[in-house]
Amino acid sequence: MDTKGSTYAASGMLDSSDDGNIVTTRNLTKKFGERIAVNRVSLAIPRGIAFGYLGPNGAGKTTLIRMLLGLTQPTSGEMVLRGYRLPAHRSAALSRVGAIIEEPRFHPHLTGRENLEVFASVRDKESFGRISSSLERVGLGDRSNERVRGYSLGMRQRLGIARCLLSDPELLILDEPMNGLDPAGILEFRHLIRSFVDEGRTVVISSHLLDEIEKTCDAVAIVDSGQVVKQGNLSELTGISTGTALFEVNSSDLAQSTVARTSLAIGVTRVSETQVRVQLAKGVLTSQVTKVLVDAGIAVESILNETTNLEDEFLAITNKSGVQL
Repeated sequence: MDTKGSTYAASGMLDSSDDGNIVTTRNLTKKFGERIAVNRVSLAIPRGIAFGYLGPNGAGKTTLIRMLLGLTQPTSGEMVLRGYRLPAHRSAALSRVGAIIEEPRFHPHLTGRENLEVFASVRDKESFGRISSSLERVGLGDRSNERVRGYSLGMRQRLGIARCLLSDPELLILDEPMNGLDPAGILEFRHLIRSFVDEGRTVVISSHLLDEIEKTCDAVAIVDSGQVVKQGNLSELTGISTGTALFEVNSSDLAQSTVARTSLAIGVTRVSETQVRVQLAKGVLTSQVTKVLVDAGIAVESILNETTNLEDEFLAITNKSGVQL
């Protein structure tokens, strides 16, 4: 008899095949009447990384987060958080989870510290002991005794993170955390998130900000119309050769006409007086194009093999269905 399997089943925890993932969903679906907000989403989020849940506004990102936090029930599918099945073991699963959904809400007439004290009063005594260190961690130690009504958006966001830290979270779930922040605030938030990952925590960021997800996260899922279209490590989704090369030459007009007369390219574009972009035919190497150019008396100064970035990947996916950011 598999006693380990029986123990897991009795506790509501997954078997060891899901070790390493802090969030797992299988065919998770949420309908509001006839509208499908989340459509058969299957996610596997490893522990100890920053994970971006990326999609345009209205793609179902917040709905998925609300299901993970038990704030709305799924229509169908499975969820496992920190090894606990949801919703049956919600309390155990969320005991070390911190979350911010959209802009964090506080009592404006109370100070930052008093707001955290109110929150800690409904948790455990250990939470009270973390108030001062959490405020210092997010840079609010010197402002903690000011009323929240006078806080900027960035300060309220930081206070929201401090509130999350009271539970010493293994997992932080942040919904659009950089909305409304100025560049300095975004940079500060990015560094804070990476420091949490360095400590072994997992941070899930729901966002439509492509650039910040690419700079902050280790892995990403791209969601479109409620469905996860692609997910994986950023290194798997970006940095892939596009089959396109940028040639620096002494005459882009001549280079364009020369390559266009061959079967080596399926597209040739003049970028500037000295640059031409060549979309290589299948199986063609840049060295073959270079030889044709040199044989035609064209000097090739440099060659840049172009790669895709997250924006390229995102737009290629969402443009198929006409979704606009």
